[in-house]
Amino acid sequence: MSEEKLTNKITIAIFASGAGSNTQKIIDHFRDHKTIKIGLIVCNKEGAGVLSIAKKEAISSLLIDKERFFKGDAFVSDLKQFEIDFIVLAGFLWKIPVKLIQAYTNKIINIHPALLPKYGGKGMYGNFVHEAVIASNDIESGITIHYVDELYDHGGVIFQASCIVDKSDTAATLAKKIHSLEHLHYPRIVEEVVELRNRS
Repeated sequence: MSEEKLTNKITIAIFASGAGSNTQKIIDHFRDHKTIKIGLIVCNKEGAGVLSIAKKEAISSLLIDKERFFKGDAFVSDLKQFEIDFIVLAGFLWKIPVKLIQAYTNKIINIHPALLPKYGGKGMYGNFVHEAVIASNDIESGITIHYVDELYDHGGVIFQASCIVDKSDTAATLAKKIHSLEHLHYPRIVEEVVELRNRS
């Protein structure tokens, strides 16, 4: 058993599919943390930027495939091998299978780039969300951090933060506002939730 586990250090796996800007912010936040560490980066896209971040930060990475993720053991055995206690989704675009949810009940959280329940569900990610917000002439948008269950963007809400949508905003400018909210709040909320779950 690792030294960290002997000192009850909580180990997080970050699941991501893209460039990894939120992943980097979370890594930075926990770099010298006394009780929590980032132990694994899980990615479903070969060549994704987040894998370069894992290499640069000397964090183990796991490239997963659809067949085993959805029809096999959902890589639960690998996560257990890495002694993962908690899962954070940071721009991970696959739906989480039931086997993984059952193995980590109330220990998987996600961030969504809108104020759920608005603009959630299958296909609602990235610029698709921002384009829908602008097309609807909404005056505000924001982020939702929530627990993950068997449905897209459906689990219990943990935290929301909002921003104004200006008439001049495009999907690209709104995305910048949303990214700022994500980077500001997600690492802190992850820390609060992980510490709360560890005490319960």
